[in-house]
Amino acid sequence: MLDAIMAQCRNTSLIMGVIALVGLLLQKKSATDVISGTMKTVIGFMVFNIGSNAMSACVTTFTDLFNIAFGIEGVTTQVEVATGLALDTYGTEVALVMVLGFVVNLIVAKFTPFKAIFLTGQHFLYFACVIALIFIANDMPLVATVLLGGILLGFFGAALPTLCQPFMNKIVGADNLAMGHFNCIGYAFSGYVGLLFSKMGVGKKETDDSSNLHLPKFFELFRDFIFSVALFMVVLFYIAVVACVVNGNMDVVLEYAGNDIWFIYPILQGLQFAAGMSVLIYGVRQFIAEITAAFVAISEKYIPNSKPAVDCPAIFPFAPTAVLVGFIGSFLGGLAAMALMVAFHSSTIMIPAAGICFFSGGTCGVFGNAYGGWKGALVGSFIVGMALTVLPLILYPAFSALGIAGASFPNVDYNIIGAIMNWILGIFH
Repeated sequence: MLDAIMAQCRNTSLIMGVIALVGLLLQKKSATDVISGTMKTVIGFMVFNIGSNAMSACVTTFTDLFNIAFGIEGVTTQVEVATGLALDTYGTEVALVMVLGFVVNLIVAKFTPFKAIFLTGQHFLYFACVIALIFIANDMPLVATVLLGGILLGFFGAALPTLCQPFMNKIVGADNLAMGHFNCIGYAFSGYVGLLFSKMGVGKKETDDSSNLHLPKFFELFRDFIFSVALFMVVLFYIAVVACVVNGNMDVVLEYAGNDIWFIYPILQGLQFAAGMSVLIYGVRQFIAEITAAFVAISEKYIPNSKPAVDCPAIFPFAPTAVLVGFIGSFLGGLAAMALMVAFHSSTIMIPAAGICFFSGGTCGVFGNAYGGWKGALVGSFIVGMALTVLPLILYPAFSALGIAGASFPNVDYNIIGAIMNWILGIFH
């Protein structure tokens, strides 16, 4: 009986439900809203798990085919898959770090100059995973993992958006919005690349602004995120499958394809991955919504000078062409980084993912364009695209030792701050 109770205490969907319940009660919602919101949160997390499992299955298959074909360890920079793997085993630790992080974020915003209230709940979840895993990898006890991890997460949620604020003010035209996406170091870097170009006299002309570029109509398709993911994964699966066939591993391909025709199989797997992504995103939005709403209500009431830190697509309408330029630059940077890993015989090869190139790369494009036009957007996103692909190599050995293998946490903030944390904890380990 005790074992069953302990098992339920580690059930992340129930923990999320309890968190939502407390948040709804703090907002003094009606009994109907409390029951509905709590159930939606639990169901949302269950939906998240369904999408995560579907994506994980596709990634595992791709990784096996890729590794057999090329004789190396290929890892996708897909944060959603890595998060799903982490929550399967360490869901309790991650959930508690995330909730404490929300609370600390409000406290930091209330009493320090860092006024950002981080409202992008899924990214709070991803960073909570990274921080919790680093503490766990260094054998820190649960209490220390939750307390120290939550404090760090809350502090960075309020402080990191400050790096982006000068560029956010330029992009938006007002000082009322912050960047709530944990790639702030990368975005600020891209912004400074554009600023450097401007000081050098590059990108100053009106014709240099990305809005004056006329990209081929084909690139308009990539505005649809799910389409981008599907196409990208289909291409990756074809590369792995064709390489297997060429290298004499047709039997492996036929085994994985099963009843499907082997040359149609990559299309089906790519679309299956995109379908899993759609389900996962829906689940994340549902279970995060109720939790985030509680902290929004508290911040509006008790922290009047705070700034909402919102997800990166909020700035896409200010420079839509720069988003596409940034996507292209980031993807090219990721491919360049992958080529360097192959050239230097890295035992692990990080593979750029469409999602990270579109969202983080596209946002880098907007930041680089703010002062440096399309040239700043392209160069800034290219360099950050390389970082998004290379930097996960630092923490991947520690995470894979915990069972988080085949996928990684790519964003710059995760890896720079995570690497510093891992180094400091390693001194005492």
